Amino acid sequence: MGSDVIIAPSVLSADFSKLGDEIESVVNAGADWIHLDVMDGHFVPNITFGPPIIKAVRNRTDKVFDCHLMIEPCDPFLNAFADAGCDIITVHAEATKHLDRSLQAIRALGKKAGVSLNPSTPESAIEYVLDRLDLILIMTVNPGFGGQAFIDAMVEKVARVKAMIGDRPIDIEIDGGVSPKTTPQLVKAGANVLVAGSAVFKGGSEEHYRDNITAIRNAAT
Repeated sequence: MGSDVIIAPSVLSADFSKLGDEIESVVNAGADWIHLDVMDGHFVPNITFGPPIIKAVRNRTDKVFDCHLMIEPCDPFLNAFADAGCDIITVHAEATKHLDRSLQAIRALGKKAGVSLNPSTPESAIEYVLDRLDLILIMTVNPGFGGQAFIDAMVEKVARVKAMIGDRPIDIEIDGGVSPKTTPQLVKAGANVLVAGSAVFKGGSEEHYRDNITAIRNAAT
């Protein structure tokens, strides 16, 4: 399975003063997707960026823009993120009162729909929306900041989610503490999309990004 793993660097760890250049560099270094962590200072204790920034860098690559909305409420902003050029829009199960409606709205905009679960949220929370989903994002740290320590108990959660989705074509994405050390157990449990921020962007150059992505990809195999 390792050869099919998708590496999605999170620009949360990039140099925001040259975000477009950073995206081009990390794509040249081997990134499969670009992960966009959107935080509102309300649902999570941090503020990052919104649709205008995403729209401004959309022309720097044709790679998938994987948008992770850590905002509450999320529904009023789905159209803006779709218009900005996001290909996958992921909302938190904890951040919407009507999850099924939110997922339908994303798909109605012509985008792939994802749902994210905080570490303390059981996978049963999404059991009844599986047929609305293209992606399940499992947080392996508490959302809000990059560079946190990996929560080991989440590996079993990945395996349970993998069993729950059965043969549905749903990607299982991991966000938080992804590194060459944690990658093997995550892939073995069933994950196929790995978000990495500091583990990819450390070093600050395209050469370092390439080495960092290669290390994670090699660990996946």
